Amino acid sequence: MSSFDPRLIDDLARRLAASVPEGALALRRDLEQNFKGLLQSQLARLDLVTREEFDVQAAVLKRTREKLADLESRLSSLESGDT
Repeated sequence: MSSFDPRLIDDLARRLAASVPEGALALRRDLEQNFKGLLQSQLARLDLVTREEFDVQAAVLKRTREKLADLESRLSSLESGDT
């Protein structure tokens, strides 16, 4: 599982708190902290990977597929008696 950039969570929590009506300005700071905690706990429950991890695994899969195609071609060539 990956961790998220804390700045993104802070920014989202800040925007959620900013959407609170003007009459509840005193609650805004508490709400921002609550939103932040809620976002962090919910995101932590998700089984996510970072983009970098995804790209690495995609490259590994691509190389594996290329090797498999090469091995299948070589096996086919051996089976047909071509070398």
